[in-house]
Amino acid sequence: MKTKTLKKNKVNVVTLGCSKNLYDSEVLMGQLKANKFDVTHESTDDDASIVIINTCGFIDNAKQESIDTIIRYAEAKAEGLVHKVYVTGCLSERYKPELEKEIPEVDAWFGTRDLPRLLKTLKADYKHELVGERLITTPAHYAYFKISEGCDRPCSFCAIPLMRGKHESIPMETLVTQARALAKNGTKELLLIAQDSTYYGLDIYKDRKLADLLRSLSDVEGIDWLRLHYAFPSGFPTDVLDVMRERSNICNYIDMPLQHISDSMLKSMRRGTTKQKTIDLVNMFRDKVPGIAIRTTLITGYPGETEKDHQEMLEWVTNSRFERLGVFTYSHEENTHAYSLNDDVPADVKQERAEAVMDIQQGISASLNQEKVGQEFNVLFDRKEGDYFIGRTEFDSPEVDNEVLVKAEDHYLRIGDFAQIKIDKAEEFDLYGTPVS
Repeated sequence: MKTKTLKKNKVNVVTLGCSKNLYDSEVLMGQLKANKFDVTHESTDDDASIVIINTCGFIDNAKQESIDTIIRYAEAKAEGLVHKVYVTGCLSERYKPELEKEIPEVDAWFGTRDLPRLLKTLKADYKHELVGERLITTPAHYAYFKISEGCDRPCSFCAIPLMRGKHESIPMETLVTQARALAKNGTKELLLIAQDSTYYGLDIYKDRKLADLLRSLSDVEGIDWLRLHYAFPSGFPTDVLDVMRERSNICNYIDMPLQHISDSMLKSMRRGTTKQKTIDLVNMFRDKVPGIAIRTTLITGYPGETEKDHQEMLEWVTNSRFERLGVFTYSHEENTHAYSLNDDVPADVKQERAEAVMDIQQGISASLNQEKVGQEFNVLFDRKEGDYFIGRTEFDSPEVDNEVLVKAEDHYLRIGDFAQIKIDKAEEFDLYGTPVS
């Protein structure tokens, strides 16, 4: 029996996983709104007749979260709380045949590039004139900005090419048009995302064009910060660093997942690089762009990782003093090259090794933050939470990096605006400051 009246034309989009998925959900919602649907994102009201779940299939924990979410809404449908449940995204792309059998309550399954088919199922038109336009789910002053889809890299542990397909760059003129539209609507920061941003342009321009793209986007009036995510170390286009140094609105920040440092691990992971090349690359970043903040991601417990490999990673992390760092424990993914290897590092050892890395990084972050006390930074404020206005410097990306907190009872700051802040106090991952009058 239905417990509430459902709005027939209302769609609730639920997003799981990374910023690339969030971008896809925003595009989907933009198309639905243009087709006169009432669209919400992750609504807690449960009054939508249609739920679309955009899933993640990256690693075990993410897959389980996606499955749990699908089951939750499948049960809601059985109880009459939802009329239709549709599933899209990476998990659906990768496991559709199995999922169809296991969860028959779902009305239809769609892959990562099935937007037109999904819209047709909803009796909506795919509006080509809206390509790139979307309903922003982030605060209006920043937006994730996808520059390409898919990946051609052969990394042994990664299932993304299975779910996202081959690399496809979005034409530069299209991206500039999108950036202008976002700036016109008040977006000040673009966070460039892709499966591999350094590959940008190779498919359509036959050359790496990331530096040219950064220049073009940097020229868009109203864009105060451009932030580069998900670069790949092998074949990195060094002219990107020249542009970063030359242009004041390109943040001195780069997100480059390095995954490991042991030569044997890098070779088995098929990363196309070595320990020394990795060290040289990091040193070059810091030489060419003094003060750059480097964010990286590492994997512990990859098949065959010995205690010696792990100690080598710890020593490298200690010496490298990365400004930002995160760790994943290895997930044994079907149909990847590494799946043929013996997943021989026990789960508890994987976790212990990850925690050991983060213990070192916590100390590094605390030390680097202490050095900022007494300095002034230009801070973009994202939100007010509890007793504080919370913002970020150019060296910090939303959700994953350090934050700057200013006491709300002492100072008023506008969300979405920049303010010059003097740092008074520092903790491991937070800075506390006051506005400079």
